[in-house]
Amino acid sequence: MKNKTKNGTGLHIVKRSAITWYKAMAIRALALLCAILVCAVVTWALTRESPFDVMVTIFGGSFASQRRFWVMMQDLSVLLLISLAMAPAFRMKFWNIGGEGQVMIGCLATAACMITLGSRLPNGLVILLSLVSAVIAGGIWGLIPAVCKAKWNTNETLFTLMMNYVAIQLCAYFIILWEKPKGSGKVGIINQSSHAGWLPVIGRYKYLLTVIVAAAVTVFIFCYMKYSKHGYELAVVGESQNTARYVGIRVGRVIVRTMLLSGAICGLTGFMLVAGSDHTITTTLANGRGFTAVLVAWMAKFNPFGMIFTSFLITFMSKGAGEVATNFNLNESFSDILTSIIIFFLIGCEFFIQYRIVRKKEAK
Repeated sequence: MKNKTKNGTGLHIVKRSAITWYKAMAIRALALLCAILVCAVVTWALTRESPFDVMVTIFGGSFASQRRFWVMMQDLSVLLLISLAMAPAFRMKFWNIGGEGQVMIGCLATAACMITLGSRLPNGLVILLSLVSAVIAGGIWGLIPAVCKAKWNTNETLFTLMMNYVAIQLCAYFIILWEKPKGSGKVGIINQSSHAGWLPVIGRYKYLLTVIVAAAVTVFIFCYMKYSKHGYELAVVGESQNTARYVGIRVGRVIVRTMLLSGAICGLTGFMLVAGSDHTITTTLANGRGFTAVLVAWMAKFNPFGMIFTSFLITFMSKGAGEVATNFNLNESFSDILTSIIIFFLIGCEFFIQYRIVRKKEAK
């Protein structure tokens, strides 16, 4: 009996062995373009506005004026700083979801120094004490779940997540103590007349200092994870804790040290928010960026320089979505819809970075 062979073609999903960074960036740029087009179509369907006008409005959200550009750079830098804080812990496979709380504790420590010491000490000393307090407070907030993980193997995801809410409620408590005027539920601008504890403005650019700090931390984290002994140890721990112990690495110490660093950078971010840009404290000052940073770090595969690009994509499109909702008289929920579309495309493009679709002959 003859064997019958039927030849045909089919689509197969194949994992990529490797992909160059510029190809990965090109795929993300294409995803961004597709996201813009879909946002334009959705807006046209609801408002009958020209898709071209919608795309122009999206770009105008960040580039229509110098002020909008610098606000976008400020938001990008804050998101980048929190993402950089997440990267070492994630590389170690310690799933730190507590960036939001660690930033808020840094904000609280900074505000406390500015309010209590602003009229008693020289401005430079207030800034220094605020910085040190914020970094220490953020570090301690990251240290608590790390110690519990190292000693009792607690679930770090739930632990850090719950500590976000503790930090927010602590901020709410002190905001009521410091509120001006009483009963308003707001602190208002701290030291508005004396500017005690306010970071200096470089030239005419209010947010340039935050951008410089974010650039410096990016270089530091890249060198720390790629070239330092500590970076090597956290990578080994991330691959296998048993292997790390076998080669003499003290896993508990690595966990504690790494989370101390992550929390300290989040505390620094809180300091930059209160002392550098907002000069006040609210329970929403972090604005959900502690959670968005998880997405940024994951999309960039924990590469600090890749996080610059992914932070830009998310910040740029979020600003654009808000501008579309405002210009076309749509409610706030519409902005959230556009932002969700954008994030969907940015997450979806990671599939095409990790895998490729090929046509392959198959025999049956």
